[in-house]
Amino acid sequence: MPSRTVGQKSGKNASKRGKKPVMYRLAPVGSQQRKPKPRQAPRVPAPAISLTSTDSPALGPDKAGSSGWKEVVQRYISLYNQAETEQHAEGVRSFVKDSDHCARLGSRLQRLRDRDLYRGAVSLYSETKAELARVNESPSEVAVLLKLHIRRKMEQNGTGYTEERAEYERLWLDRKDGEWAINRIEPVIGERRPRYGSMADAWIADIEADQRGYNRPGRGGGTTPYLNYDLFPQFKIRTAAIPYRRDLAVAYADRWWNAANPNFELFEVNCTNYISQCLYAGNAPLDYTGRRESGWWYKGRTGGREWWSYSWAVSNALTQYLSLPRKSGLRAEIVYDPELLELGDVITYDWNGDNRFQHSAIVTAFDANGMPLVNANTVPSRHRYWDYRDSYAWTEQTKYRFFHIADYM
Repeated sequence: MPSRTVGQKSGKNASKRGKKPVMYRLAPVGSQQRKPKPRQAPRVPAPAISLTSTDSPALGPDKAGSSGWKEVVQRYISLYNQAETEQHAEGVRSFVKDSDHCARLGSRLQRLRDRDLYRGAVSLYSETKAELARVNESPSEVAVLLKLHIRRKMEQNGTGYTEERAEYERLWLDRKDGEWAINRIEPVIGERRPRYGSMADAWIADIEADQRGYNRPGRGGGTTPYLNYDLFPQFKIRTAAIPYRRDLAVAYADRWWNAANPNFELFEVNCTNYISQCLYAGNAPLDYTGRRESGWWYKGRTGGREWWSYSWAVSNALTQYLSLPRKSGLRAEIVYDPELLELGDVITYDWNGDNRFQHSAIVTAFDANGMPLVNANTVPSRHRYWDYRDSYAWTEQTKYRFFHIADYM
């Protein structure tokens, strides 16, 4: 079933399931379809910034003048935090030499500003913490991998919530006439890097044949991965025809959105692995086939070999798996309106509009208008607005696929 591109609409809380889905597109700024409420300009507090490092040997003061370039990085973080709150890039633009990145940042913040205005949402407060994840240093040049943890406190129709995300940027600084300056910035757009790439596409024909007329119970009875039962004692060995526990899926998503569960493999591109863990925590039974190109299963790494299905770890593969009809086990209904989603449901993202899905997220909350807020990984995100227009990965060609997970497996 094809994907459809959707935008946002204003209005009431989420539609009740069973009603005919409403198709709509994002109203342009200035449209008469919805007049945003007048609001005051947000107060910009003094930014809360913490600059720490996991690469301490390279950070001590030396002949390269470490303290000088660190002060420049600190100033950049302050301006970045101000830009997130004000949703304008002027401060960064006046400080950073990289005009390409300033234009990229300005476009992202413009999308964020337009979307929040349309939603009637106000950013009350922004907090940015930064960590120097890696530093390569010479007397005249420094390259920094910067990890940013951003928290935005939002208010919408009298209701407040907090959204969070953690992302990386690469900064290059040079020193001329004793002065350090940032000359280049590249955001690490983790959501756009598919795990396995086209190799995983070969599985689709096989699984379609395997699942045609599918009428078998879940086949994963003896292959359940380990979980930390001290943290989640309510999880039990899976049985047939059990309810999907949306509350447990969301609890797991909130527990591990910005950390790795040590009982599972951690991938460089980890978004779909994280979503699969959430579904499993919600009682979704494994569909073990022993073939990576079919089923939905995980056994870990044994003898240096990867023992999990592509659908467990690859967004495009999970999208195809959930799109196929089956009568038992993990299955989903494709819906065409995000308001029809419930807690524990899944959204996948096709950034280029070519039906190759590169990112996955899980619904963990709703805003005051009943629109989904999602958690995700790779670029760890918590209670992020579902459309990802605030991401560098988003394009005008972006399509979404909305999956309502079946209530009973």
